[in-house]
Amino acid sequence: MTADPTVWRVKGMPLAPATGHGPLDGMRLAVKDLFAVTGFAVGGGNPQWLAAALPAAEDAPVVARLRAAGAVVQGIAHTDELGYSLSGTNPHYGTPPNPAAPGLVTGGSSSGPASAVATGHADIGLGTDTGGSIRVPASCCGLFGLRPTHGAVPVEGVLPLAPSFDAVGWITRDAQTLAAVGDVLLPPGPQGPPSRLLAIGGTAAQAAEFGLPVAEASLPTWDDPDPLLLAFRQVQAAEAWRGHGAWIEAHPRALGADVEGRFRFGAHVSPAEEDAARARIAAWRAELLDRLGGDAWLVLPAGGPGHPRELSPAGRDAWRRETLRCAVPASAFGLPSVSVPTGAAPPAGIALVAPPGHDRALLGLLGGR
Repeated sequence: MTADPTVWRVKGMPLAPATGHGPLDGMRLAVKDLFAVTGFAVGGGNPQWLAAALPAAEDAPVVARLRAAGAVVQGIAHTDELGYSLSGTNPHYGTPPNPAAPGLVTGGSSSGPASAVATGHADIGLGTDTGGSIRVPASCCGLFGLRPTHGAVPVEGVLPLAPSFDAVGWITRDAQTLAAVGDVLLPPGPQGPPSRLLAIGGTAAQAAEFGLPVAEASLPTWDDPDPLLLAFRQVQAAEAWRGHGAWIEAHPRALGADVEGRFRFGAHVSPAEEDAARARIAAWRAELLDRLGGDAWLVLPAGGPGHPRELSPAGRDAWRRETLRCAVPASAFGLPSVSVPTGAAPPAGIALVAPPGHDRALLGLLGGR
């Protein structure tokens, strides 16, 4: 069967074999085109970036660990350009299929890995999550997805976007596989469940399915989320421009207009504005962790269903903003979060958010789902 060019940049049978044996024996890995894979260049979802890139001399550490645990690299899967989008509508390579909602996007920027898992052509989608890029496609495609605690999984060998928020994560069809990958990649940490769940945004019924006490809650930051979104955007864009601004200036119009606009916003964030945004994020994080008290987790929408595949730029921006309101808190505060499918049609998951370091406990709560 010919590889779908909207999903895969390059695909093999497999592309790279396992280097050892372990709990992931035989599992097929779709690697987002931001990770170094030995012998292949990182394309970053953009043909001009790919044309100047050199083949990687070695795997990114996370890819190496998965291969050592028995996983095979099935192929390198597409991403939104340089990882700076949530739709999965790459202007150069197309929009990958979402079999759970054929008229809707997969979500992004881990669009290729999510589609590969959803269509059954991979067991594990390896991706990144800066502002929701694991949890959003998982929600849109009816899959499981984990964004770990910031810094818990190594990001070396991965093309950065905004290092203060970048995290390596993964997408699977079932909770058991999600946890198996966690056993390979996650550091030790607490594994017990919380004493209660705080349900945000009308998620109390879904939260009750976990068999724990549930209290409906609203937190001040999220009742009026725009200040948090602005602070996150300022820091994210400033870091993204520092990392890639010179390349963008040297390659005008190489990126889609929407993605280039996000980068260029960062050129206008002053150092004082960035510092103030970081201070606000730190204060809100302390407020939230004090509210959780170490024994409560949050449940909130993971972002809702994907938007129609053909949608105006204004429509995509509105969808992006509503989605970020759900995804940004965990990203901004560096907290672990797992997207869990609900069975809704079209797919729209819920997200559990735990205190830092409780990644394994999050996966344990999913049990046999």
